[in-house]
Amino acid sequence: MTDTSEARSADGTAQGARQSGLSRLMRYVPMIAPVLLWAVPCVVLLHAGQHWPLPVTLGGTALFVIGLFVMPLAMVRGHGRRQQDRAAVVGDTLLGASWVLFTWSVLLGVLLRLALTVAGVGDGQSRARIVGYVVLGVAAVLLAWGYHEARRVPRVRQVDVQLPRLGPGLDGTRVALITDTHYGPLDRARWSERVCETVNSLEADLVCHTGDIADGTAERRRAQAVPLGTVRATRARVYVTGNHEYYSEAQGWVDLMDELGWEPLRNRHLLVERGGDTLVVAGVDDVTAESSGLAGHRAHLAGALDGADPDLPVLLLAHQPKFVDRAAAGGVDLQLSGHTHGGQIWPFHHLVRIDQPTVAGLSRHGTRTLLYTSRGTGFWGPPFRVFAPSEITLLVLRSPQRPPAQP
Repeated sequence: MTDTSEARSADGTAQGARQSGLSRLMRYVPMIAPVLLWAVPCVVLLHAGQHWPLPVTLGGTALFVIGLFVMPLAMVRGHGRRQQDRAAVVGDTLLGASWVLFTWSVLLGVLLRLALTVAGVGDGQSRARIVGYVVLGVAAVLLAWGYHEARRVPRVRQVDVQLPRLGPGLDGTRVALITDTHYGPLDRARWSERVCETVNSLEADLVCHTGDIADGTAERRRAQAVPLGTVRATRARVYVTGNHEYYSEAQGWVDLMDELGWEPLRNRHLLVERGGDTLVVAGVDDVTAESSGLAGHRAHLAGALDGADPDLPVLLLAHQPKFVDRAAAGGVDLQLSGHTHGGQIWPFHHLVRIDQPTVAGLSRHGTRTLLYTSRGTGFWGPPFRVFAPSEITLLVLRSPQRPPAQP
């Protein structure tokens, strides 16, 4: 019989070895990924039996090679120490375009060619050219549509959420959620104004922003964020930090949101009273806060709930969905999160699932805790949203004990 402590030790050693191997592999991803993103479409479109005229083959190959070198260089200049907005726009756009081209080159390069072969359509060259034309057409349509989806004012998504511990006086409480606005290199001040106008039309009791306000410091993106000061709520406007704040002087964003009239819930809570019942609205810093080195910044649920009546229902703001394990252990009734963007550009959501328990929508965790994950209000980096539309969310809280109807 194997001793359990020895078994755990062996399991731990094996797990440590796997994690070490994965860590080593991840070091090479930034070098390998750009090559794959550009090389695969290049092969599928130009070098898979099409036999294009030589000028077409050489010119097309040159464009892919230029993209391979320009994209990472532009992203480093745009998102590195230099923070050059024009470079960021170029790099981000090339990243989105290459991802869409790569995805559909892989899918159609295999499936469509197989279907054409089975159907006996043309010879090898004809089939290769048909695949090339279709890949380019699909990519162009998706990029044009994805750009429109990213830049439009998000649609409002209404969700009724029943919380068993919610008192009847709080039934019908309207909670508006925006998140991941990601004000950045593309100036979206007017878009920001229109988003705030839409939020105000919801006549919410509580308005929440669950982080990732912008890419850049508060000073740099102030003009785009200022419209947030016009948002109205009958009870409170509350905000928590996201991971991107910690790339851009997070305390500056906390201070700006406070200046704009929002309540930064940094590991603390406030009470919302309605109809004689009370809801605890708590918030925590993003899970990356502690590693940022900023004094006092960390995700601390016990601190956020310190002094709250344990019998009251709790609404928690936490930027990343994966905080829900701690929320469930702490007895939270509903956690609101963002971070995932719903994957933003299909099929990236499959990669998001590796790191997060959910990508979008309402889910249950444990016996009590519900989690709502927003697909986000803006976009990060590539100005495209493909099969992952942005949203402004209106959550209507429901009590199992409805208040009596008014005569």
